[in-house]
Amino acid sequence: MEVGAEQGRAQGNGRSAAAAGKPHSSPCNSLKMFLVALSFAYFAKALSGSYMKSTITQLERRFDIPSYLIGVIDGSFEVGNLLVIAFVSYFGAKLHRPKIIAVGCVLMSIGTFIIALPHFIIGRYQYETSVRWVANSTLNPSPCPVGSPADLPQDRKLPHMPATGCEGDSNLSMWIYVLLGNVLRGIGETPVQPLGISYIDDFASEENAALYVGCVQTISVVGPVFGYLLGSLCAKIYVDIGFVKMETITITPSDARWVGAWWLGYLIAGFITLLSAIPFWFLPRSLDIPGSQGSEKCTPEETSFIKDPHSVKHKYPTDQNTTFIEMAKDFIPTLRTLLGNPVYLIYLCVSIIQLNSLIGMVTYKPKYIEQHFRQSASKANFLMGVINIPAVALGMFSGGLLMKRLKLNIMGAARFAFSTSLIGYILSLFFFAMSCENAKVAGVTLPYNSLDSISYDKHSVFTACNSDCFCSASDWDPVCGENGITYVSPCLAGCANSSGSGKNTVFSSCSCIGVAGNFTASTGQCPEKDDCDRMFPYFLALSVVTSFIISLGGTPGYMFLIRCISPQLKSLALGFHALATRTLAGIPAPIYFGAIIDTTCLKWGQKRCGGIGACRIYNTTAYRIAYLGLTLSLRTASFIICIPGFILLSQQLRKEERNAIHGVLANGGTELEEEFVISNSDQSQQTADNTTDRETRL
Repeated sequence: MEVGAEQGRAQGNGRSAAAAGKPHSSPCNSLKMFLVALSFAYFAKALSGSYMKSTITQLERRFDIPSYLIGVIDGSFEVGNLLVIAFVSYFGAKLHRPKIIAVGCVLMSIGTFIIALPHFIIGRYQYETSVRWVANSTLNPSPCPVGSPADLPQDRKLPHMPATGCEGDSNLSMWIYVLLGNVLRGIGETPVQPLGISYIDDFASEENAALYVGCVQTISVVGPVFGYLLGSLCAKIYVDIGFVKMETITITPSDARWVGAWWLGYLIAGFITLLSAIPFWFLPRSLDIPGSQGSEKCTPEETSFIKDPHSVKHKYPTDQNTTFIEMAKDFIPTLRTLLGNPVYLIYLCVSIIQLNSLIGMVTYKPKYIEQHFRQSASKANFLMGVINIPAVALGMFSGGLLMKRLKLNIMGAARFAFSTSLIGYILSLFFFAMSCENAKVAGVTLPYNSLDSISYDKHSVFTACNSDCFCSASDWDPVCGENGITYVSPCLAGCANSSGSGKNTVFSSCSCIGVAGNFTASTGQCPEKDDCDRMFPYFLALSVVTSFIISLGGTPGYMFLIRCISPQLKSLALGFHALATRTLAGIPAPIYFGAIIDTTCLKWGQKRCGGIGACRIYNTTAYRIAYLGLTLSLRTASFIICIPGFILLSQQLRKEERNAIHGVLANGGTELEEEFVISNSDQSQQTADNTTDRETRL
């Protein structure tokens, strides 16, 4: 008991006592163990985060919510960070960092499990369809119920009757669980990045720090590979798998109403995150710095960082026991010192704007691939995980390796990151040329009376050919006519009869299809992929190239953040950077990107209990311009802000160089004066000796 207590006290006494607590564990091995544990934690949090983005269309359809609400759910992760990140970054740096990271991983795991909870308390998924699964196909009801025109209101829309059982079914109460779980995920993720990276930079040599950070960042990009692959797998599985007979499901994964088993991936991600917490409980609070011989010798980081003349001395390093009140009193002056660094402020502004662009783009990129290139959610997630994300991982690792090989200083790292971002920006302009035509949907993108010209008149679903049918304009139950045109529903296609059941249902005597009005239609939208199939490979190739080039500057840019401030402010600088970017980029970007995307919707779905649901079809041309235009406009603004940043950085470096030269000259002048006095003394002594010698000879 006494030995264990003494070891605990020795471990709490800082880096000098770390060896006493772990007599048989070298600092190098402990640092490598921490590097492996942190890499796994980065992998777990990146996997669950990317899986969240891969399920946005599934969540939209399952809870019948628009894209901007999905943006609110996605941004709630950053809200969790916002609540605690400043305090965790500041106070956590003075406490046991590995154990704080372990607690964070446990909270992330709990939050991930809460996200999956609604599936087990909500009812079965019910989508709008006129197709029925019946044993005797001759009993199929007519898709075109005949009604009197007097029975219809003036806008020819059927009054919506809420489904039975709606009193106890609140969609709001269901997606609110997802939001709260994501907030808890954000709280748990808070200590991983600032405390983990600062721990590595504190106890690794300068030449290895960049490589280690590059390795961790690379692993954090490998996590999304598995996250998107998991999303691809779960998107193929029907949401209520195991609870319904699959032969009764009349839609396919490519249908706009399909919902995959979104909940299954969250259970898997939560379990992996829980495992990542285990190693941190057994790691020491601090380590010996490699190559340090005593307190008189400066650490490598102290010689490589910009020295801020106004920075305060760190009063309470990690090897001293301090009270919470003492640390709290030091918080405001330290924060004021940090924000007084103009280079750090410019970097912060550039990061916020670029992350707005990046987060908005990445959040809705799978959806963009689905809607613009008409791919299934499963295929879009698979391509993101197999093609796009590995290019990012390779780029980030290569950036860290190049920084070590080229031995880039702070100005070199800034120029490298800026150049790669600019090249990627120029290449991204070619995405505007990679377009697909809108899907041909009668009454939505094409008028019934002219099926050759594109039109977006949303009030033209009713026409003479379906005037005898008692149809609803709010339903989305698409059928593909023999003429290659998609119709919103069999009723609006004027189909009088149907045969078969399930996915094999065939509608006949459709008065709106063909000149004679006697063509048939099948369930689902028409493929119409000829033009998109030719353009899609070029889109993927350019996406890979731009992702690789932009990510090359990721690690140098991150090391620039660490080395543009004094070492004592490192943890706070990382934490405040994460706080600002999450608050001003992570939270608003998915919301306003989603709101702008919602404006391009042509046909909204209908909630089971009334109200507008998820979007069923978009104007792909407007979607492309809005999505790409907003992304590149934000990056343009960031490049403009970089100009004064480079000017301030060069001025600060020249000022430090002059101060260093003056210091050397001052020290050198003192040494020259001492040497002059000694030299004069020696010459006088030599003259006296020579005189004595001459007198002796005489």
